[in-house]
Amino acid sequence: MRDFSWKYFAMTGDVESYLLYKEVDRPEPLTLEDYEDQWQNDADDEVLM
Repeated sequence: MRDFSWKYFAMTGDVESYLLYKEVDRPEPLTLEDYEDQWQNDADDEVLM
């Protein structure tokens, strides 16, 4: 999808295809649940040490 949107942008100059290209490159932001899971995993690792 990323390659296609770049090629389409290069051929047409369509700004929306460039924005899609940039959006696909960006990782999704972490949610609160992701932070809680990470915190719990870190806490579990400390207990095991």
